[in-house]
Amino acid sequence: MHPHARLIRSFYEAFQAKDAEAMNAWYDTEARFSDPVFPDLNAEQVKAMWSMFCSRSKNLQIEFGDIQANEEEGRAMWLALYTFQATGQSVINRIESTFTFREGKILTHTDAFNFYGWARQALGFRGLMLGWTPLVKNKVRDSARRTLEQFIAQSAPSSTQQPGRSPSRS
Repeated sequence: MHPHARLIRSFYEAFQAKDAEAMNAWYDTEARFSDPVFPDLNAEQVKAMWSMFCSRSKNLQIEFGDIQANEEEGRAMWLALYTFQATGQSVINRIESTFTFREGKILTHTDAFNFYGWARQALGFRGLMLGWTPLVKNKVRDSARRTLEQFIAQSAPSSTQQPGRSPSRS
């Protein structure tokens, strides 16, 4: 098995274990990520996205396979089964991932899936009726971006706390 195929396998095994730290270790410092909900994330944002998914997902199950890779690029198919928290709807999302690599790390990661198919499941009747429209896609993207930005802000160390020191207790 090519080393990059092993990297992809390790990435998804970490995802199955909800180990965002292990997943994030596979990304290059200049990594880029994109999918229909989170287009064009930088390395910090994609790492935060995986941390958010792993820490907040109550019933997320991941299945993966069809891993192929060579020196420059790779791909995998994976399935995400979970409850979409905003609506309580069950989702089964089939995703195709493509990767490029630099020095044994993921440089680009693109996930492709049918947004309308996802919206029908995640958003219920509203997704069935309007999930194909740019209006709904843009609202989902805006909401996802805000949620990620809030997660990043909440995860950032306090600016008043000195590095390496615990907050003082009175």
